[in-house]
Amino acid sequence: MNGDWLRRARDGRLCAYAYTPDGDAVICRTERTPGGAWSEPRTVGGDQRLYTVLALAQGPGGYTHLASWRPTVPGESGLVHSTHFQPHLAALDWTPIGHPNKKGDRTGPPAVAVDAQGRAHVFVRNKGGGVSMRAQLEKGGWGPWRDLKGKGTRGELAAVTGESGLVTLYAASADGILRWRQEKPGGTPVQDEKPQPAQVRPDTLRALATSPEHVTLFFTDEDGGLCAWRGDDAPERFMEAAGPGAVAAIRCSLDGVDCTLLAQRAHSGRVAFAAYPTELESAGAWWAESGPALPPDARIALAEDVSGRVVAATCVPGNPDRMHMTRRKDEPGLALEAWRQVY
Repeated sequence: MNGDWLRRARDGRLCAYAYTPDGDAVICRTERTPGGAWSEPRTVGGDQRLYTVLALAQGPGGYTHLASWRPTVPGESGLVHSTHFQPHLAALDWTPIGHPNKKGDRTGPPAVAVDAQGRAHVFVRNKGGGVSMRAQLEKGGWGPWRDLKGKGTRGELAAVTGESGLVTLYAASADGILRWRQEKPGGTPVQDEKPQPAQVRPDTLRALATSPEHVTLFFTDEDGGLCAWRGDDAPERFMEAAGPGAVAAIRCSLDGVDCTLLAQRAHSGRVAFAAYPTELESAGAWWAESGPALPPDARIALAEDVSGRVVAATCVPGNPDRMHMTRRKDEPGLALEAWRQVY
């Protein structure tokens, strides 16, 4: 999955997205009441058969936008999009949005961001190794596919909407980090003149809006260091990564301080947490492990519940019954409740 699969809906309830055990559909589980028991899984987007790839993003109205690949004719695939307005209700049926090269098989995992006007932007690698984008129009429907250029992209993309409401996209390549930024609402993101030199481990990009001026990109370098980059200077390697995958990241208030909280599956298999004052990587951060050991393909997500408490969740792809959760205790620091399975 590309994006946060655990989200708080506009009515305050948490919802979680996952694959069905056979991998050809997406399901959603929702709290029946904020902080209460969870519903049974419900299929998202109708009966359309999908591949096991999913991108998610949440818009300013609390609506979740989803994108995935579906098989079309033998040897070819197309991208589809759905919007989930209220998690306890059915999502819109999957809408075909085409292929970045008009036709062909899957070219890479998609990414989604939603701008301040609620328009989804779907990004995906194209056959040439660059990135293409298709965005919703303000009055409905979709604009054309646009080739954003770039070359040699690899792994998952990272798309994010800043506090300004403008969209930024990141990709890893052998030359470093590629970045595209919107210059105005509804505009086509423009690529930086040259890549930012960095040895990026593919599939470790994670972007987070950290101030009105900045988005912070987190990634793991080839030596296993966790790095942060905001575009003004070179990336800062500020701690060792706890494990090989991407981090989950969220801004939250810890004891009245604006902090960035990171979570990652550690090499031990447990979930590792680290927190530090937002945009002050120089202050230092240290990992603390929690919970039982997880399989290598486990996913981790962070969210805040309706009362503002941090929630962490883990799931195993294709096994929605293996979701576990913990919440921050109502006490100073980052003390967590015992992990529990969500039934």
